[in-house]
Amino acid sequence: MVKVPESMEDLIYWTNRKVGKGHVKAWVYRGECPECKKGMMGKPTHPSGKVKVRAKIYVCDNCDYEVDKEEYEDTLDCECIYTCPKCEHKGEATFPYQRKTYKGAKALVFKCSECEQKIPITKKMKKVKL
Repeated sequence: MVKVPESMEDLIYWTNRKVGKGHVKAWVYRGECPECKKGMMGKPTHPSGKVKVRAKIYVCDNCDYEVDKEEYEDTLDCECIYTCPKCEHKGEATFPYQRKTYKGAKALVFKCSECEQKIPITKKMKKVKL
């Protein structure tokens, strides 16, 4: 059972997309610091308080421990609530937060629990090849 987020502050990724005739709401929670186990990992911030969106590292808000973006994101899980575009089954899924190439576009890919149809979550404005 997935836990629906209450605040965007708890997340590093969130999307709400149409996929064909279906629909997907997906999110990834911020992880715990592997060093101190007390703080939460997040992107670094500017002195003005704004988050550095394109940062290549994640930083602990408690001990300032730094870890590479790809290394850290591979340890996280993506959770989603979806409606399958093929069989219209409404379900929930949890899968690794790793983008794969799917029909020519980078996407988070998971399978419908009912019909085993692959459902891609592409980056905004990316189209898959038919």
